[in-house]
Amino acid sequence: MYGVPRAARTSGSYADAVTATPEPAPACPSPPAATAPPSADPPLWRDRRFVLLAAARTISVLGNGFARVALSFAVLALPGAGPGQLSLVLACQAVPQLVFILAGGVMADRMSRSRLMIVTDLVGAAAYAGLAAMVLTGHAPLMALCALAALAGTATALFSPAMDGVIPLLVPAGRLQRANGLLRVGMNSSMLLGLALSGVAVAVVGAGWALALNAVSFVVSALLVRGLRLPARARTGSSGWADLRDGWREFAGRQWLWVVVAQYSVVVAALNANAGVLGPLVAENELGGARSWSLIVAAQALGTITGAGLAARIRVRRPVLIAVLATFPLALPIALLAVRAPVPWIALAMFGSGIAADIFGVLWATTIQREVPEAALSRVSSYDWFGSLAFAPLGLLIAGPVAARTGVGPALAGCAALIVLASAAALLSPQVRGVRAPGPAPTGEERDECEAEQPR
Repeated sequence: MYGVPRAARTSGSYADAVTATPEPAPACPSPPAATAPPSADPPLWRDRRFVLLAAARTISVLGNGFARVALSFAVLALPGAGPGQLSLVLACQAVPQLVFILAGGVMADRMSRSRLMIVTDLVGAAAYAGLAAMVLTGHAPLMALCALAALAGTATALFSPAMDGVIPLLVPAGRLQRANGLLRVGMNSSMLLGLALSGVAVAVVGAGWALALNAVSFVVSALLVRGLRLPARARTGSSGWADLRDGWREFAGRQWLWVVVAQYSVVVAALNANAGVLGPLVAENELGGARSWSLIVAAQALGTITGAGLAARIRVRRPVLIAVLATFPLALPIALLAVRAPVPWIALAMFGSGIAADIFGVLWATTIQREVPEAALSRVSSYDWFGSLAFAPLGLLIAGPVAARTGVGPALAGCAALIVLASAAALLSPQVRGVRAPGPAPTGEERDECEAEQPR
């Protein structure tokens, strides 16, 4: 039965509590069967398959950093193109990421996850190669750009749940948090580098070649993932719809899981409204323009790298509780933007929010990988993605009209308040406060002392 607190599953009956029979001495602790003692574990960077996965993600994210800027400039360079055409292309890329994410979870739990990652990488490569070819040849009909952008978004939707489910197949349970943290350090650093160099690349070689570089990064990622060689999954007689329902039961049966996903559906919408619309408006009108906004965004990116490195090392007993508490700092830079605080203060707050965001991300991903059965992990991950992103387009859609009606400052204050209220509401869940991480394995000396104390 899912969602039952651990105390209820392990406590004895009333008769057990009042019996006069003495209890036997507790057994000595032993290391978990799935993991070796910490001293026996080699560094993750010596694990060939983990290195292949980390390299694949780092290279692919670097290419995506180029593509984000290149695609926008490629569309805006079209004859007669403007913000409306750009919004249409970006929407065609974003909508499939939400629509097909649940199908990606089902597929990843029914076939080899590494094989699905390879296929989707190659589909993404084909999409960006097509975009690059159209831009380079100067023949880029808007509808064709939309179609290829939708194909790229679909590839991302099918890739993400498979990626989330691969990590526990490569890394022992006791090292998942460190693995997730190291992966995020690499990906965040790569994204920062890609965004920093993308403008230069577009200016020097043009948007078409920058899109072609992203296509190449997908091919390299597919070749690296091929080295994982994860086995095919056993075939089941159930249908895709039945698998989707089973995944829903796994998701809905854990209160801590759906409560935090509901929290983040609100948080992500507020963050999107700030990052996509309201923040740039304040920066443009009152903080000095794009240069100030670039400094603020760069500070947040640096914070995510720091946060991922920190999260790889910290050990907490209640990971979901700490993850939810780490959400509160995300409201601070938005509140500072609302009151037009000096740019250095906003940048410092954004740096802190980046740290907090990746502490949340690492603890959250690790807890799901530990608590959810591996056979259903990708489906549960897809529900997590779907729920968290459900209101993200709405945040972008209503931010402008709300700001026009109430003013940018009150709209930003509302976003900050939504983050605080949603996070506070999540703390009302007993399971959010109560989910515990497994304790560290006992050392050899501790086991020897325990055995010496046992009755002969």
